[in-house]
Amino acid sequence: KICLGMDNTLASPVVLDNGSGVLKAGYAGSDLPDIVFQNYVGRPKHERIMTGAVDEDIFIGRKAEELRGILRLSHPMTHGVVTNWDDMESVWSHLYTKELSIPAEDHPLLLTETPINPRKNRERAAEILFERFNIPALFISNQAVLALYASGRTTGLVLDCGDGASYAAPIYEGFSMAHAN
Repeated sequence: KICLGMDNTLASPVVLDNGSGVLKAGYAGSDLPDIVFQNYVGRPKHERIMTGAVDEDIFIGRKAEELRGILRLSHPMTHGVVTNWDDMESVWSHLYTKELSIPAEDHPLLLTETPINPRKNRERAAEILFERFNIPALFISNQAVLALYASGRTTGLVLDCGDGASYAAPIYEGFSMAHAN
């Protein structure tokens, strides 16, 4: 499917690698991600410390990193799996509006996932991305398979040590051998 923007030009797909500790995002075809920030949401610990802050104020990205000493931090992902969908949605919203500064509905999305991500989480992510962000197209792919493709191979053993999850993923001809993870 070719996705055209308002001016009938091909919209570059966004690649989003949600990590338990770090979120990485950019455009398909780039060698490195354009956006990298800690994947957590910060809320004020104490009402009086931050003038003008209310309970609904949340901080994400660089601002959360700068203020982390006076914020209560929560991670939307634990062990490579989303556990707080409200915070994850806030992080995605921040990514599109503040970091990438693009309308989500103009760009297809490649979303990475760990081999241990449950099907219900994949379905919930798709629901949020299609219904709330109105993305035109979504492809969810295994991080290990993508890492192997990046090295120019389709078969191999990928060892991934992340902030919240580490795993060994055998890949054969581009397919994850899920029963062997």
